[in-house]
Amino acid sequence: MNTGNHCSITVFILEGLTEQPELQLLLFLLFLLIYIISMVGNLGLVFLIRTSSQLHTPMYYFLSNLSFIDLCYSSVILPKMLVNFVSEKNFTLFPECMTQLFFFCFFGIDDSYMLTAMAYDRYVAICNPLLYNVTMSHRVCFMLVSSVYLVGAIGGLVHTSYISSRSFCGTNVIHHYFCDILPLLSISCSRDYTKELLVMILVGVNVFACALAIFISYAFILSSILHIRSAEGRSKAFSTCSSHLAAVGVFYGSIIFMYFKPSSTSGTIQEKVASVFYTTVIPMLNPLIYSFRNKDVKEAIKKALKGGILSRSV
Repeated sequence: MNTGNHCSITVFILEGLTEQPELQLLLFLLFLLIYIISMVGNLGLVFLIRTSSQLHTPMYYFLSNLSFIDLCYSSVILPKMLVNFVSEKNFTLFPECMTQLFFFCFFGIDDSYMLTAMAYDRYVAICNPLLYNVTMSHRVCFMLVSSVYLVGAIGGLVHTSYISSRSFCGTNVIHHYFCDILPLLSISCSRDYTKELLVMILVGVNVFACALAIFISYAFILSSILHIRSAEGRSKAFSTCSSHLAAVGVFYGSIIFMYFKPSSTSGTIQEKVASVFYTTVIPMLNPLIYSFRNKDVKEAIKKALKGGILSRSV
């Protein structure tokens, strides 16, 4: 990205999550713990799905990709955030900031569309079980996952190209703990509100199109579950969807609050707290949700632990 023609500011300062010195160490330890749990949980889930034969199904293929995305997503945000807690001023060069923005958009969009693909998988499994193996073939699953990454790359390029073309000739302080779209636009001195509206429409399409597709999928799923006669069958169907719905609810709830709230309803602190959920907390929660609420994953973990214990004893 050539920044010479577009901005006089070459270095930004990230304001961080809080300016209270007495909270810095506590927050550093808290988010370091969150990052460790997220790394271990997501890496563990990817490894478990790859090595456990009973998890070699489309549902867990999507889940392993979601875990990989969450792992990368938190790695884009948290290391820089941790540095902010222990340094007096957290400087970031313009190219570094744009790189972080690209990967934040890339993995954020990937997360949204991967959750949509997982909802479609559950729809086929419950509403058309006899055609499941044909509909969700290896080729179809690969194409869906490839499409998710392609859409994420295009979205990331569009957002980053637009932001990098803005001029930043006033303050260089970003009122956030990472390089995000809205905080960067707020300090730009060459704002084009028509183009900004198009950017927000693109964000809205990514969020609401995915949310609508998930809602429609689960409307059909709920209808199918209610037609299941046995209580055991209904319970099993609900159990396969509950963990995914929990992840979807937290993810979209925090994003909608951050990007689509009225401007007068909250300040910078509330925006930072909302963004903490979808950038750091959700990548940590997803492997925990899918591990503790999923019978197949729990059984695979038990087998893996037993196998490890037996191999050591031999």
